[in-house]
Amino acid sequence: MTERAEEKLNRLQQLPEQALVDAAWLDRHGYASSLRRQYVRAGWLNQPAPRVYRRGRGQLDWKNVLISLQDFLESALIVGGKTALEQQGYAHYLRQSVSVVELYGPARPPGWLDGLPLDVTFRWHNSRRLFPDDPNLARSEETGPPFASDPLIPGGCMAPPDGLSGPLRLSSPERAVLELLDELPDHESFHQADVLMEGLADLSPRRLQDLLETCRSVKVKRLFLFFADRHAHAWLNHIERGRIDLGSGKRLLVRNGRLDPVYGITVPRDLHGAG
Repeated sequence: MTERAEEKLNRLQQLPEQALVDAAWLDRHGYASSLRRQYVRAGWLNQPAPRVYRRGRGQLDWKNVLISLQDFLESALIVGGKTALEQQGYAHYLRQSVSVVELYGPARPPGWLDGLPLDVTFRWHNSRRLFPDDPNLARSEETGPPFASDPLIPGGCMAPPDGLSGPLRLSSPERAVLELLDELPDHESFHQADVLMEGLADLSPRRLQDLLETCRSVKVKRLFLFFADRHAHAWLNHIERGRIDLGSGKRLLVRNGRLDPVYGITVPRDLHGAG
């Protein structure tokens, strides 16, 4: 083996065993397809799916897969919606294990993601439907708790699973609950949203204000304020409603529901009065 080939192999072995990289990443770093085939035959790489490579042979973890996308492959995808709330301890009582991972970003994830042998399904949402610009998801160098560096940044980080050094980037609770409300009524239930909102007593009013002012969905903003009124959390007193565009006209969200006179949305009949 030539010295150059040894150096290339040594560099490859510095890749964390839990990290995934794709063929394009390896091409950019000088590992042509013929060399990749050689490494696979020798057991230095394995392929969990076509055009995807990793060093380790242990069981794949969906968090490590997404950290690899965000870190090594520089994807703008983040974990959002109900999944982000679950990962931050707000929705653990709604279901026992993660089966659907909600992803948000301006572009679809790579096709190979759905071909990985994982026990979760990834569901992609175009982040620009709700917010005009991509969130500032640059990872902080601070070592404090998630989201502590800037209360207006809509995306946060959490510690990675063993094997990778980068954090998993995900929506803050304030952003995640708006993403979840966008799924009503087709993919999430009013009851689950109500239970979740009841537990969101520690949200940041500054971050909420910023998100509610920039959110493009009138439905989401009206639903959020409807549920917030029901549970009367302390942070609600610091929201300047006059700066939030709630549009005009009524929104039919459920058949045979009742019309909320404050926000002009139809909601299930059992959601009446304060929570």
